[in-house]
Amino acid sequence: MGSPTATERRELAFAGVARQAELVRSGAITPRELVETSLERIADLDPQLNAFRVVFAEQALREADEAGLQVGGDRPLLGVPIAVKDDTPVAGEPRTRGSNAYGGPEPEDAEFVTRLRAAGAIVVGITRTPELAAWPFTETVAGGITRNPWNPQRTPGGSSGGSGAAVAAALVPGATASDGAGSIRIPAACCGLFGLKFSRGLVPTAPYDTPFGGLSVYGFLTRSVADAALLYEVAAGRPYVTAALEDPPRLRIALSQRIPPGSTARLDSQWRDAAEATAELLRSLGHDVVEREPAIGPVGVNVVARYLAGIDEEARSVEHPERLERRTRGLARLGRLAGPAAARACRNEAKDAARVNAIFDDVDVVLGPTLAKSALPIGRYEGRGAAYTLNGVLRWVPFNGLWNHLGNPAAAVPAGVDADGMPLSVQLVGRPDSEQTLFSLSHQLEAARPWADARPPVS
Repeated sequence: MGSPTATERRELAFAGVARQAELVRSGAITPRELVETSLERIADLDPQLNAFRVVFAEQALREADEAGLQVGGDRPLLGVPIAVKDDTPVAGEPRTRGSNAYGGPEPEDAEFVTRLRAAGAIVVGITRTPELAAWPFTETVAGGITRNPWNPQRTPGGSSGGSGAAVAAALVPGATASDGAGSIRIPAACCGLFGLKFSRGLVPTAPYDTPFGGLSVYGFLTRSVADAALLYEVAAGRPYVTAALEDPPRLRIALSQRIPPGSTARLDSQWRDAAEATAELLRSLGHDVVEREPAIGPVGVNVVARYLAGIDEEARSVEHPERLERRTRGLARLGRLAGPAAARACRNEAKDAARVNAIFDDVDVVLGPTLAKSALPIGRYEGRGAAYTLNGVLRWVPFNGLWNHLGNPAAAVPAGVDADGMPLSVQLVGRPDSEQTLFSLSHQLEAARPWADARPPVS
């Protein structure tokens, strides 16, 4: 077997998780060649993107050589390089959470990282996140600015911004992410990726019982629906791949574009058009699409209170709180003030869920924009305080945190590009535990409007 050429390596990098795993199983490529491809792309492109905090080059190559001796077994991710977000424990490495306030190395992997390794995946590095995973942009004192491969003057989103940039530029075929108020879906929308936040409780969060005050779940960012289904099948221990490759039955879908009550956000016309174009596409695929809004009510107050309390919880857990950024300390102070409101919000969760989820008595899926406008310019909130930044980003990401409060699954699905060439995205939300429906519907959209082969300028 000859070594891949530069062009072959580039195509291999963009092949995705499922295809890379298939190539290893067939003997067409070795795990070492896969990992070398990833490491070479990180070395070449990450200086422009700053997606990685640390890269495990020597360790990853050793593991790739070991994996090469195991080809032919039943490990579904054997030899596939992945990256892990820097809010997730990786044995022997500090969990910095984008901060200088961290302590010593983690004693063991998070449970879902353990499951990925057991399936044969090779962790090649740790990706950057905003401090304490607090913001939908990834710019920190500790780690600098992480940039979007579609335009390095724009953010890749957050808090899984490093993972989003790494996957969009095909530095790795897939990366872990977490979502406490949109942190899978926002980078997916900014970077032209598929990102599905699972229902609460399906993917293990150990060693943490209720991360981010119960709002956050672990997950993935990938180029394709099939790649995400394979990773989630490993992480959640349930069969998703088959559902992700089959068309759904005829569904009743609600098109919802109203800004949630209490928000001062304004929906950009290009994002509105993307949602309406997706609705028309779904009609052409045989689905029944109606305009209908869920009864959200004043739930935004509960979402913000829980988010702020989650930041306070994270700030209290760091080893050196005096090293936190000024803006993060300000956000944590707001979180302490929001503590009683957050407790009430948790008590109100079931009531809020019953009211909002009543829409699923009549429809199967709610469709709308993922964001109110495209990826923000780098430095938009540089030097700004906590309250100013919070008010600003809430006008950009008004559609996401609600579904963390309620626990529903929600997917960000690519929907073309705007006039500046930046990705557009729609959000699909289902009733609790309807991941298979979202996988199959997203795959149907991908087949009708392919996106996984799109190559950003920095790639």
